[in-house]
Amino acid sequence: MNIDLLLKYFPNLTTQQKEQFAALDGLYRDWNAKINVISRQDIDSLYEKHILHSLGIAKIVQFKPGTEVLDVGTGGGFPGIPLAILFPMADFHLVDSIGKKIKVVEEVSVALGLTNIKAEQARVEQLNTTYDFVVSRAVTRLKPFLGWVRYKIHKAGNNDRPNGVLYLKGGDLTEELAEVTDRYRVYDLSDYFDEPFFETKKVIYVPKK
Repeated sequence: MNIDLLLKYFPNLTTQQKEQFAALDGLYRDWNAKINVISRQDIDSLYEKHILHSLGIAKIVQFKPGTEVLDVGTGGGFPGIPLAILFPMADFHLVDSIGKKIKVVEEVSVALGLTNIKAEQARVEQLNTTYDFVVSRAVTRLKPFLGWVRYKIHKAGNNDRPNGVLYLKGGDLTEELAEVTDRYRVYDLSDYFDEPFFETKKVIYVPKK
């Protein structure tokens, strides 16, 4: 699994984007040897389980230039770093409460020459800024997550979908979604990606009220 997997679904990458995505393998192997940001058994599936999974959000919304995106609980930089490569004219703020993970995000961003990423050790409750979209990969159940980020999203936006939350989640979400009183829409990533890994993977889109 390598960059060919990405080109299967995103055939119009620029030369620079191809180089940046190709560089992720070595960068994450190097950093993972020092700081465990990706499970050891997943590092060989980096492009499928982390990079392409992150880019599932891009199948739901194509961020236009100037879009401001907050990645909550980014860990080693997912989904924020792959999205920042794909949308170089959008601005990404990646936050995590664990400092060593933010160090990895910072170092990977610098190595790739990404100038559209700001990485910060912080909890989302501490942030005073607002954004067009909040993205995240399954940091908790959706209902409490929406409580954390509800007031971090501003209303005015210039994308094809209204501003809101784009949440990557897997498995049977029946019980979890029953708790949510907001309007939402579930997108099955198996509609966009062929690999068996994506059979139960979803993007939950919650537009701002």
